[in-house]
Amino acid sequence: MLKQSIIPDAPLTALGRQQSAELYRSTKGTIQMTADLLVSSALRRPLSTMIIGYADLIKKLEAEGKKVIVLPQLQEVFGFVCCRNSTTLTSDQCNDLPCDTGSVSLEEALQPHEVLEADPEYAGLDFSELTPDWTSKQGFYACTVSALQARARWNRNWLRSRPERDIVVVAHGDCLRYITEGINSGSAWANAEVREFTFQVDEEHDQRGEAWLVPIKRVAKEGADEPTSSEMTDGRHVPN
Repeated sequence: MLKQSIIPDAPLTALGRQQSAELYRSTKGTIQMTADLLVSSALRRPLSTMIIGYADLIKKLEAEGKKVIVLPQLQEVFGFVCCRNSTTLTSDQCNDLPCDTGSVSLEEALQPHEVLEADPEYAGLDFSELTPDWTSKQGFYACTVSALQARARWNRNWLRSRPERDIVVVAHGDCLRYITEGINSGSAWANAEVREFTFQVDEEHDQRGEAWLVPIKRVAKEGADEPTSSEMTDGRHVPN
């Protein structure tokens, strides 16, 4: 895992591909038959997980004229376990890990989306949502607790605003903690784990606009409770 963390936009490992295949088998008769939308982070690991693990859903949506949505806002964060009133991370607690930074090109002529479009594994995916700053880890993508919480809030509100009823989101452990809990709590997310959530209230009755989620159930869990890249590099992970 430590070696993986220094690889720019690290690809999905052989084990990850195996777990994604198991995810496919676990969900092909359930959520892949019923979901109305599929959304993924723009990093390579979740993109490959999605293509392998949700192959039937991709085909179903394509037949309905719907595209997979690739959102840069779902990219992984590099944070640490914190309390709700913490607002900043120190430099040694927040690093722009190459594995959690989106693919960029050494050729200035290439746009951000063109790097991923050149990979045959991702043929047919729509990368038009990628903006020039999506790999910057600055501004909207900055590594401060306030920025991470704001991005998580943006994702929740974006999902709630969608007309689809059942949406599958493929993302990362630390990012999902912020989205589902509002903080990086350190609670375990296994590789290829699927959990079902609903929104606490609708937009009309959400006075603060937080779009908080309520857990319903675990749908699938194909891998162990592996540490995220941030946990491995800052020494927070203690094996179970």
